[in-house]
Amino acid sequence: MIDNHTIAYRNVVSKYYQFVPEEIELAFQDFEALLEKHQYHPTGTVFFSIMSDPTEEIMTAEIFFGIEEEQFALESEDYLRFRSYFSVKPMFMTRVEGDIQEQAQVKYWELIERLNQLGVEQATPVFVEYKRTHSDQSYIEMSVGYR
Repeated sequence: MIDNHTIAYRNVVSKYYQFVPEEIELAFQDFEALLEKHQYHPTGTVFFSIMSDPTEEIMTAEIFFGIEEEQFALESEDYLRFRSYFSVKPMFMTRVEGDIQEQAQVKYWELIERLNQLGVEQATPVFVEYKRTHSDQSYIEMSVGYR
């Protein structure tokens, strides 16, 4: 567990989705297709925040995609939000490797337990960032803001 962690990105667009956790890839594909349909170019940066109780069957998440463009103007019935700079700190962060599906639940509760142990207040939802090592191995970082 890492204390005082920061997440920071430039030029991200976000959209809220509801889905069963096993179908998160469908939400990613839908969001990417929506951006590309409107001539925006995703950079490959993908992260999301868990807005609902993780024990619920249907998950609500705000999904973020980095885009190449520095400006964003899209009239759409889909609520999309652009941020030229997105930063959250301070945060606790833990890394999930191996069986990500199984370990993510364990790590989520470790983050919540860390908040409780230190007696600090949760200031943000839990964020999940998709990462790759230099040897192209996938892993995620889960973080939560505190105050």
